[in-house]
Amino acid sequence: MFAIVRTGGKQYRVAAGDKIAVEKLAGEAGDTITLGDILLAGEGETLEDASKVIVSAEIIAQAKSEKVIVFKKRRRHNYRRKNGHRQQLTLLRITSVGAAKKAAAKKADEKTEDAA
Repeated sequence: MFAIVRTGGKQYRVAAGDKIAVEKLAGEAGDTITLGDILLAGEGETLEDASKVIVSAEIIAQAKSEKVIVFKKRRRHNYRRKNGHRQQLTLLRITSVGAAKKAAAKKADEKTEDAA
């Protein structure tokens, strides 16, 4: 099963087991998060209702992307500025893409096991 999710102003096609780098999200390595803005979901060529799909991911690491050099120059005015930028990223491993019913049932099972 796959899903199209939007985070950080960009869209990503994800499936279980994929690794993606997105703009920085709150959390530390090892935390599990749920990606909320799901645009499309399906399996093979069939599409499903995206509102009933949950995408959960595990944070692998917080990192920085490659350095981008910003160089400004105005000819004949003795104006030059050099600056660099490294975007903050979060590396994610998609753990599951599935229906909300299955995920809710799984959470309920975990709660009952903890109580026992």
